[in-house]
Amino acid sequence: METIAILDFGSQYTQLIARRVRELGVFSRIYPHDARAATLADPEIQGIILSGGPRSVLEAGAPMLDPGVLGLGKPILGICYGMQLLNRLCDGTVVSATQREYGRATVEVEGESTLFERLDSRQEVWMSHGDRLEQVSRDFAIAARTHDGVVAAIEDTSRRIFGVQFHPEVTHTPNGRAILGNFLFAACRCSGQWTVDSHRERAIAAIRETVGDRRVLVLVSGGVDSSVTAALLARALPPEQVYALHVDSGLMRRGESAQVMQELSALGLAHLAFVDASERFLGLLAGVTDPEAKRRILGDAFIAVQEAETARLGLDGADVFLAQGTLYTDLIESGLGVGQQAVTIKTHHNVGTPLVRAKREAGRLLEPNAEIFKDEVRELGLRLGLSPELIGRHPFPGPGLAIRILGEVTADRLEILRHADEVFLQEIRQAGLYDRIWQAFAVLLPVQSVGVMGDARTYEHVVALRAVESTDGMTADVHAFPWAVLTRTAARIANEVAGVNRVVYDITSKPPATIEWE
Repeated sequence: METIAILDFGSQYTQLIARRVRELGVFSRIYPHDARAATLADPEIQGIILSGGPRSVLEAGAPMLDPGVLGLGKPILGICYGMQLLNRLCDGTVVSATQREYGRATVEVEGESTLFERLDSRQEVWMSHGDRLEQVSRDFAIAARTHDGVVAAIEDTSRRIFGVQFHPEVTHTPNGRAILGNFLFAACRCSGQWTVDSHRERAIAAIRETVGDRRVLVLVSGGVDSSVTAALLARALPPEQVYALHVDSGLMRRGESAQVMQELSALGLAHLAFVDASERFLGLLAGVTDPEAKRRILGDAFIAVQEAETARLGLDGADVFLAQGTLYTDLIESGLGVGQQAVTIKTHHNVGTPLVRAKREAGRLLEPNAEIFKDEVRELGLRLGLSPELIGRHPFPGPGLAIRILGEVTADRLEILRHADEVFLQEIRQAGLYDRIWQAFAVLLPVQSVGVMGDARTYEHVVALRAVESTDGMTADVHAFPWAVLTRTAARIANEVAGVNRVVYDITSKPPATIEWE
């Protein structure tokens, strides 16, 4: 199967590059940045992409490329750090820029270009770099520059080696897909036949081969990710091998656990268990305010409950497989990049705890969708026969409402947040906007503000509303609500949710913010 190898230099977007390549119909596989040339010589590998990264090529000990890769004769595309590294390896020079270039920029294409074929000479792109090319290697021709003369793209068409200073993989580069497509189809000569169906068949085959006749416990929150994992297991294995468990942590949205159990029943699973652990989880969070501490505590608690339930069901805790709905974004933001150069943004409870790592090291962890992104998981779920209503649900974090309450989590604060969140989602649905928004939710802030209600002074809680548009969760733009929807939502929350007198709307994109507040 034709494959594009992506070398991970620690970029938060490495997995997103892989997703964009697959979106164009070409299978991609991620390798450590220092993968040997002999490994990449595999005849199935049609081309190589070097990711960006948080380091500078000028630093001592900066991640390097096996120089032998340049001699393989395969097309290469360097992105940001990758371009700077290619230039240095070919005897060009890189310097630290006097001013970091971050955000949208315009570049001018110079002359004939493989990467910009059939595109306008002026392109809007997304930059994120602190170094720049000073002297371009004599091997390369300059393909594009910014308005102030900074080199934005280079090409060696004879060797089919290319570099771009910007990030074509993010949605903020409008023609990034076309630029990557030119590399894949013009330079690498790929045919573009990979599909989500290909992933489904490989995932089912891998589950069968890995599990054999052993049993699997799948933790199902009721969200898209874990539900699709459960559906894959139900398709791959006999019903008696699959045990589905839903744990009510007390951190769910209103009425959510009942909905979860109804949805799980529709999957036709033979073994379905429910555990109400709300008091336990709330007790463990008492006095905890640090978001990373919350995630670690909840991660360990989820696994502890799972182990207790495994024993109750008579399963062998050491031999049973644990299946999770882990996605690419979970691994990226937890700092589990393939090359281990990625910076940790936040710990995900399903990837970062010692117990989960132990399962992984023991070969007893199933994460069949850990190579794909949310929109691909949704497409996969539909192909597995899950309902559009389930597939269309907005993402919900594993730690639940605990990371949407900034500061200590208490029963009273949970009730305030649940009610405010319920009102917000009601208004979004009534306005017909739910399916146009990637994720929408309320956040309870750790501050109080002065207000006036009924001619009396109040000093009560502040709720922030968050709604973003995205395709994969790696980047996101704020949703531009009709003003009437926001003002009506704010009025309802202030009037109906006891203890709240002020509502604000978060208008920050990702980056620089994450989608969740914690």
